[in-house]
Amino acid sequence: MSLFLQLRFKHLVAVGLLAVAVAAAVWRFADLQSLWQQYASAGNTAVDKSAVKPGDKPGDKAKYTGGRPGNKDMGEGGGKPTPVSTAQIKRMDMQINVQALGTMTAMNTAVVRSQVDGVLKSLRFTEGQQVQSGQLLAEIDSRAFDAQLNQALGQLARDNAQLLNAQLDLQRYQDLLKKDAIARQQVETQAALVSQLQGTVQADQAQVDTARLQLSYTRVTAPISGRLGLKQAELGSLVRAGDANGLVTITQTQPMAVVFAVPEIHVSLIMRKLKAGQPLTVHAWDRERKQKLANGRVSTTDNAIDLATGTLKLKAALDNRDGQLFPNQFAHIELQLDTLKNTLAVPTASVQRGAQGNFVLVVQDDGTVKSVAVQLLAVQEDRQAIQSDELKEGDSVVTDGADRLRSGSKVEVVKAAKP
Repeated sequence: MSLFLQLRFKHLVAVGLLAVAVAAAVWRFADLQSLWQQYASAGNTAVDKSAVKPGDKPGDKAKYTGGRPGNKDMGEGGGKPTPVSTAQIKRMDMQINVQALGTMTAMNTAVVRSQVDGVLKSLRFTEGQQVQSGQLLAEIDSRAFDAQLNQALGQLARDNAQLLNAQLDLQRYQDLLKKDAIARQQVETQAALVSQLQGTVQADQAQVDTARLQLSYTRVTAPISGRLGLKQAELGSLVRAGDANGLVTITQTQPMAVVFAVPEIHVSLIMRKLKAGQPLTVHAWDRERKQKLANGRVSTTDNAIDLATGTLKLKAALDNRDGQLFPNQFAHIELQLDTLKNTLAVPTASVQRGAQGNFVLVVQDDGTVKSVAVQLLAVQEDRQAIQSDELKEGDSVVTDGADRLRSGSKVEVVKAAKP
């Protein structure tokens, strides 16, 4: 075979192999496309066509495909009723409360400082102790101040003796003047000397009083009643009157003050009650609202509404006999504004919130539930006061299982709360 024929044969073989490869690729692609169509068809039509009734609209297919999860379980269309828990609506007196976040502040705070410089001789308190106003807390070395007082007393005694002698001389000079036995000028000079010595004695007395006051400052006492903080000075250290930290800080925590803000919508009612002398009760709760910390009353209000928040700051005095409250502590504050008499009340768990507002699900006589819109009036622990023209005392509302229901769903009451 010639070289030309060999080359021609190899070219034909290559072309044939290429054609076979292309054909195989086309067949593979067609096969994959077929499988994909079958998969898509199975995924989008996972419904028994025999279950679709004549006249059903395309949108009705969802109730056969499962469309919205739980529709069958929700008791619609004759399905299995949904188990729920219920409670009856009651009539009762409920209070209108305002919830707020408050900050505890001490009624008074004082930094105990020495009013004289000296060496700290003794500390008469323990950290965290409750003290009374005037109670001895510390003592400064008083020897230097004792010496100053003795010096002032000695100078006063000396000048008093000179004054007494000058007064006696003046008395004799005045007797001699009556007998014309002495010049008037000498009497007047002696009278001036007496006045001078009287001024000296008065200045000496002031020095004595000052020395006694300085000596009293060596006994450091509590300026107010309250709880002590941590000590800021140690025994034997030199303390000065100008020390910024002082010896210790006292905070008056009985009663304790709390500052909180309320929306301005309540301001008019608050001011009317305060002006009329009616008490506004305040309850302080811990962060989890599980434990009540203290009770108290509103004592005063701020003089302006905060433009940024639209709120008014209130200050209340809280009873802190058990010492649970500390300055700068945060607490949930509940302010009692008013009392609703004989109002409809439901458990808090029964109140749902939707796009149209708050509502409850009422169990009807046929075993279905009906959504009824309500207006919330007040909250008291686990109950809420509501207003609705469609509800009455004794109606049963769903308290557990409402998230699986909607108006018209069939239910089965498995647990009904006692009235």
